Amino acid sequence: MSTTLATALLPTYPEPRVAFVEGDGVHLTDAVGRTYLDFAAGIAVVGLGHRHPAPLAAAHAQLDRLWHASNLFGTEPARALAAALSERFGGAQAFFCNSGAEANEAALKYARKATGRPGVIALEGGFHGRTAGALSVTGQPAKREPFGPLLGGVRFVRPNDVLSLHTAASRDVGLILLEPVLGEGGVLPLEPEFVAAACALAQALGALLAFDEVQTGVGRTGTFFAFEQAGVRPALVTLAKGLANGLPIGCLLVSDDAAGAFAPGDHGSTFGGNPVACAAAAAVCDAIDDELLSRVRKNGERLRAGLAGLPHVVEVRGAGLLVGAELDTEAQPIVDAALDAGLVCLTSGAHVLRLAPPLVVTAADVDRALAILTEVLNA
Repeated sequence: MSTTLATALLPTYPEPRVAFVEGDGVHLTDAVGRTYLDFAAGIAVVGLGHRHPAPLAAAHAQLDRLWHASNLFGTEPARALAAALSERFGGAQAFFCNSGAEANEAALKYARKATGRPGVIALEGGFHGRTAGALSVTGQPAKREPFGPLLGGVRFVRPNDVLSLHTAASRDVGLILLEPVLGEGGVLPLEPEFVAAACALAQALGALLAFDEVQTGVGRTGTFFAFEQAGVRPALVTLAKGLANGLPIGCLLVSDDAAGAFAPGDHGSTFGGNPVACAAAAAVCDAIDDELLSRVRKNGERLRAGLAGLPHVVEVRGAGLLVGAELDTEAQPIVDAALDAGLVCLTSGAHVLRLAPPLVVTAADVDRALAILTEVLNA
């Protein structure tokens, strides 16, 4: 049987309701010319907005010079990006790959090599990717169970439950893996006391503390790294989504304090460190300055305050411009109705509306999104 254009893709996603053909700033345009306000940003990816001039110019310039050389040779964009991220982190080495799942796979391997121990403590409701290792530490049984058996030795603890964390402690644990805000698990921020307890437990066990900042990193929560707000400095951090403003890239950062476990041949990625993606990512890092981060915090507060007064909203959570509104009704019909009204947004579980707009949104954009949601939730 021959495939048609509609059936040529494996059905791993629901049938799309809209096809987008153009983006500009905080807006998307569909195939029939209708414009939408984008409060999803490609699932927290297009942090600087669609076609932002800085990464756009950097990617174009690099395309005119060199597309690919492989990691058997050095390239200036990869080295420049690694240096920029190390400076932001306060001293770290970078491994570049192509996605958040790959970055988390690298973190799993690095921790096992560094500690000699296979055990992992992760969070119920956490999400780290859909490849076999990353899926093994994803605390959502519905995503894991169809693909078992996966990696063993993973213990899941309740977020913000210090007793649950301590109960999971074992001498075979080499990695404690946290999302500072559970992006796919209800937009649930971790409490400082829980993060401090996880850091102390990692030190007591001789394990590595890793922050999955695939969704929270690169300014999304109002600081370049979300861990800056948690009062700890993890040994490992993974990045991806917002790093190159939509071009595929992932990164494992290893603190200078935890360096030395990987040797040549231990890990690799054919396309990792792609010069075009790295050039765009370096431009993104330059653009995430104090002024932009201040606006992220202010507009995030404005968005959360506005959501709190809307019908059907039970609780509002999040940090910066990663915001979740828990509803007393199913979230997907609200997302569908918002799309029909010209607003693109997301879910995070059955009852949580997730908003992750480009970091460059204005107060007027926030107010427009709230006006649309008010209409939808009052319908």
